[in-house]
Amino acid sequence: MSKRTKETSIEIKTWKDKDLDLLFQLNIPEMMEHLGGPESKEQILKRHQRYLQLEDKGCMYSIILFPEAVAIGSVGYWQTVRNDENVYEVGWSVLPSYQGKGIASIAVKALIAKIKAERKYKYIHAFPSLTNPASNAICRKLEFTLLSECEFEYPPGSFMRCNDWRLEIV
Repeated sequence: MSKRTKETSIEIKTWKDKDLDLLFQLNIPEMMEHLGGPESKEQILKRHQRYLQLEDKGCMYSIILFPEAVAIGSVGYWQTVRNDENVYEVGWSVLPSYQGKGIASIAVKALIAKIKAERKYKYIHAFPSLTNPASNAICRKLEFTLLSECEFEYPPGSFMRCNDWRLEIV
């Protein structure tokens, strides 16, 4: 699915084996600051396999910038349970040199369109860290509703304070 603005044209493409390099590029201190810090090589390889094997429980995508046709980030969704209800959780990441240009918002909007087309769950949730103003701004811009602050386990074994944003999609 392509989305275009005056300056920016992106496409989100299903995560492929070739996207492993992008995952390593995204695993830098400034990108992982709100997510518990950079992961080890082993953790990145495991994450890549999870992305490839989501199947009917969600999907990860690389964000491709045009006309360069270069991968500059990731966006995706996966099934989870929130308050005893099946929902989708979404997440995104854009390389630092491409941030601040509206790319993440465009990619998340394209992702929401894909999720809505499934007609599977009523809600999408996002859990950006309280200390991540850019990701919280994306949720606000895309008309998610701020439900509350919460404690969120990520990565496994580590807890952080987040905002629980929810978007109704049916």
